[in-house]
Amino acid sequence: MSDIPFSDHTGGVDLRSNYFELFGIPVGYDVERSAIQPRYLELQRVVHPDRFAGLGERGQRLAIQYAAFVNEAFDTLCSPLKRALYLLEVSGHPVDVERNTVMDAAFLMEQMSLREELSEVRDSADPEAAVESVRENAEAMMDALKDEFVRLWQEGETGYEQAADCARKMHFAEKLLDEAEQLEEEILDS
Repeated sequence: MSDIPFSDHTGGVDLRSNYFELFGIPVGYDVERSAIQPRYLELQRVVHPDRFAGLGERGQRLAIQYAAFVNEAFDTLCSPLKRALYLLEVSGHPVDVERNTVMDAAFLMEQMSLREELSEVRDSADPEAAVESVRENAEAMMDALKDEFVRLWQEGETGYEQAADCARKMHFAEKLLDEAEQLEEEILDS
């Protein structure tokens, strides 16, 4: 087995393919986890490092690389924000949400208001209801942003810049949602 090229054992996994090609689905925002889960499990089995034990140290390193690629692809396609950013990237319009954080004033005010509500949750008369309200508002914001992203991304070249702005907003909304969910868990556990 050690004299057989590594690529002969990867079931057609190509590190140069995009994540949509890897999972055999059309390039687009709407991806259902349940639709790609069977292919993910198949790919995990095909590129599992244990299958390449006979290929030596180099084969093991390559297997780990392939497995990491499959895992990253699945994680990206299952995450609304990561999927949006990846779509922009494969369309030639990459976005750095960590560095490019310029937002319109109305969105920033809404974010500040929700963050203020979140910071006051523990002091409220009913912390569970208060954090649930913030979480629901953050979920509604994220749902609206996902819909807006899809609309803008489908416009193609004319919508990519606005879709990138929308993805940056999704980044903020996701952080807020994560913080609200974490606080909700803390409140329920106390």
